[in-house]
Amino acid sequence: LVTNWTGDNTILLQMTLQSWMFCRLERWGTRSRRLDMEHQVQIVMDTDERENRSTLWNSACDRFELYVKLEAMSILEMALWKKQIKSGWNANRTKRIDLDRRQCLNQCKSDVILPSVGPFLDLELVSVASQPSRNDRRWKQV
Repeated sequence: LVTNWTGDNTILLQMTLQSWMFCRLERWGTRSRRLDMEHQVQIVMDTDERENRSTLWNSACDRFELYVKLEAMSILEMALWKKQIKSGWNANRTKRIDLDRRQCLNQCKSDVILPSVGPFLDLELVSVASQPSRNDRRWKQV
C-alpha cells in the first residue's frame, strides 16, 4: 500500500490503521501515544514522494513497535505486582502480611527482573534526573 499509492489505497490504509494501531493505543489508555502515532501517520499520508513515504512509514512503524515493547514491560511489571499482592508474604517468606502498593512495588523484584528482560526487547533503563531514584527512570530503545 505504501509503494502503490492511490486514492482508494489511502482510504483502506486509514481504516486499517484505525483498527490496528490507533484503537490499540487508545485501549492502553495512552492518549499521548495515540496522538503521536496519528500525527506520524498523517505525515505519511500527506507525502507525495514514494521513497520519502516509505522512509516515513518505516519510522512510524518503528515508533509503534517501541510502544508495543513498552506495553509488554508494563504488563510484566503489573503481573509481578499482582503476584506479590496475592502472595502477601514478606521478602524472606517467613510471615504473612498485608501489603500496600508501595510495599508490593519494593518486594516484587521488578527492579531486578525488568532490567534483565529489557535487553531482549532492545530496551535500556536510563535515569532522567541528576540524582536517580526508582521513579526517575525511563525505558529507552537501544
